[in-house]
Amino acid sequence: MMKRKHQEGGANASNHRRHKNVTRKRSHGNSQQDSNGTHRFGRVMHQPPKLKLHPRSASSSSTATTVYPTVSIAIPGSILSNAQTRELQTQLAGQIARAAAVYRVDEIVVFDDGLGSTLKTLSNYRRGPNPRNKEQHDDRHKNDTSSPAKQERQPTQEQPSTNPHAFLARILQYCECPQYLRRTFFPTHPDLQFAGLLPPLDAPHHLRRNDVSVYREGVVVERKDGNAKDHDGADGSLVDCGIPNTLVQVDRVITPGIRCTVKIDPKSYPSPHSSKKGTIKGHVVSPTSPRDEAGIYWGYTTRLAASIGAIFDECPYEGGYDVKVGTSERGDVSIDDYGFCLKKKQPSGEKTKNHSDSRNDSRFDHLLIVFGGVAGIEESVDADESMKLSGEDSKKMFDVWVNICPYQGSRTIRTEEAVLITLSRLSPIIAKNALSSELSPQTEVKHDGKERKATITEDVVFSDATVSDESSEEEEEEE
Repeated sequence: MMKRKHQEGGANASNHRRHKNVTRKRSHGNSQQDSNGTHRFGRVMHQPPKLKLHPRSASSSSTATTVYPTVSIAIPGSILSNAQTRELQTQLAGQIARAAAVYRVDEIVVFDDGLGSTLKTLSNYRRGPNPRNKEQHDDRHKNDTSSPAKQERQPTQEQPSTNPHAFLARILQYCECPQYLRRTFFPTHPDLQFAGLLPPLDAPHHLRRNDVSVYREGVVVERKDGNAKDHDGADGSLVDCGIPNTLVQVDRVITPGIRCTVKIDPKSYPSPHSSKKGTIKGHVVSPTSPRDEAGIYWGYTTRLAASIGAIFDECPYEGGYDVKVGTSERGDVSIDDYGFCLKKKQPSGEKTKNHSDSRNDSRFDHLLIVFGGVAGIEESVDADESMKLSGEDSKKMFDVWVNICPYQGSRTIRTEEAVLITLSRLSPIIAKNALSSELSPQTEVKHDGKERKATITEDVVFSDATVSDESSEEEEEEE
């Protein structure tokens, strides 16, 4: 016995030394530096690359302005009906949110295709008492009025959503909301029971505690003194932007509880080691300002549509969507076709002055991509009684009726898979649309009197001081 224990002790010591050597090698690998003295491996981007676009004429004006095209996707909430449990439904919604953030989607429309079934309120794999026994217990005490005061003290609990569209929209909004605002805008709700399974978006507006950024999302808070003026007598509300011990004094009076986008001078940020409470100055800007002024992706908005026709009728953009893309395995064209592109159709009878204007006018400002559910877009059109078209004529609703994966090896492609495939394959086409008509990637141009190459994104800066929310615990321990 003593000899066996001695051997086991020697084996444990050997394993400990081996693990220590592996950790040392891994730590050494993470600390390799390039000629500029910055780390090359083991760290994440300080922020995603910004779009750098050259001025071009917008469709609504003749002046040369920087136009950032928007991308919208429409998804039926019925796709959650195939997921058997609340855990799987939550994870499916998280996959769509991640795909939207990775490929810079600006709007997600959750529409009712009339084909979804109600969601189960209880998980099939939930541990605990048998739900049937609980229902019998509730029936026995339903008419119990022995302690009315006790019943009055019990708060009314929120019920989980049985509507798949409302459930999907709530999860998508929760994922998009910055983490320091979720407690304010998303109180405890049964639909968020498994929110811990959701992957973080790690989008540019999901700032960490000590990050310094020109733009921040915040919530307007009530002033303790009851008025909306600071000590200098200037009008303005206080906004909590997630800066430790610091509120932002904005230049407008806004109703408390409203979410807003604030522009802050980076020099006004307090020291990260300061524990003194105070305020800094800021300006309320449009939620699209980070994208329009700096090319920063600033999350997506979520919209509910009562039918597939409401996707187009309730479009938030003036003039509607320039290019409407419908995805179907019965599509007329394929992304693999030679010369495939996304161009805005010209009104009938309208002629452009020259070829250059024609190329500019064909570039879209607002792109919409519609995905079908289990039965496809055709069944959604048939289920919409307000539409005069039949399911067979669904392609007439769209400018492009495309088959995203013509060589699929499976009988079906799930909607969450179709979203990833479509956005990944259309991403280069969308990026080229953002460039000026006279420019293409890697083309030598003159801009501001200097010759340089036209690029879609600027150089990426990697952060060695901050570990991503998606990093493992082992990496944090090694630091």
